[in-house]
Amino acid sequence: MTETKAGHPGRRALLTALLASPLAMPAIARAQGSVGAQDLLGRTVTLPRPAQRIICMPGRQLAVLNLLHPDPASLLAGWTGDMRTGAVAEYAAWRRRFPALEGVPVLGAATVPDPGTVEKILSLGADLVLLSRNAVQASGGPDSAILRSLSDAGLPFAVVDFFASPLRDTIPSLTTLGRLLGREEQASAFTAFYAETLERVRARTAGLNATPRVMMHAHAGGTACCNSPGQGTFNDFIRMAGGHNIGADVLPGAIGPLTLEYVLDQDPKVYVATGGSYNGRGGVLLGAGVQPGPARASLQEVLEGAHLQALTAVREGRAHAIWHGCNDNPTHMIAIEALLRWIHPERAEGIDPARTLESMNKRFAAVPMEGTYWVDL
Repeated sequence: MTETKAGHPGRRALLTALLASPLAMPAIARAQGSVGAQDLLGRTVTLPRPAQRIICMPGRQLAVLNLLHPDPASLLAGWTGDMRTGAVAEYAAWRRRFPALEGVPVLGAATVPDPGTVEKILSLGADLVLLSRNAVQASGGPDSAILRSLSDAGLPFAVVDFFASPLRDTIPSLTTLGRLLGREEQASAFTAFYAETLERVRARTAGLNATPRVMMHAHAGGTACCNSPGQGTFNDFIRMAGGHNIGADVLPGAIGPLTLEYVLDQDPKVYVATGGSYNGRGGVLLGAGVQPGPARASLQEVLEGAHLQALTAVREGRAHAIWHGCNDNPTHMIAIEALLRWIHPERAEGIDPARTLESMNKRFAAVPMEGTYWVDL
């Protein structure tokens, strides 16, 4: 187990410069003393005070900070551009609430650090870098030259993740963030809310004798028919909701193509598309600011374009769509509730994703999720 601290001479020089800045004074006046936490790699990360300037890699981690901090945009010293370009409706909602987001430095489109961005990262005066498991792996591992450069400069990084294995990693990641941000009380309350939501689903699926076949059509309509999750994130959600993902039977990776013939031959009991804003390139329209009518119409259009009307699920009214953006933040709990209602309606009494979303918005979200995040045909 290694330990990362912000006491390096280079960090002391940087902190001295920050002390001289009037802009830094309010944050320093709020300093609470040292904080520490263990990240997902088992590393102990120690900061001299709760993090006030964070670099998010990927930028989508802002959606997680949104549940833990009243002004998450104020924490950003820099981020990658994936949220700005891949979730345009959500970014627009964030920008309306926090216009200063437009001025946050963008560290390229990639969600991983590379040798070309290390110097820029170090120039931003951050006190913490948040990395996903994928970012660490893609940069060459926790002992890579890139991450050693951050450590050698005295800039701590913590690995938190909500995508690779969300049902395993979400709670420890929230705990880590709560401690490093000095937001333990909020993180603890949200973690309890999240755990209770999933426990209600587990209680409903206990003792199942049947797991109906489910076709999840990933980024439906935005790509050729029919991309599907294989192993990992969405497959875990389907299994937790008591379904059997037909993509997992033939796809060894996280996502891949299914032929139309395979889908028709499997004739799944439930069809679920995933959708978003997608920069207007087609697909099922879901997310911030979207109304149910256009969302439903886009789902119908995708089904017709992909020649999936012959599926029993479609003919018998079991065709649905879910917001794809839930796959890398704790809002996947709402998607799992929706999946349970679609896969096992006979066991879904008392399960209401709309109520969970409303409670989450009211109790935790700095920027509420307002729009259409699931729809039935």
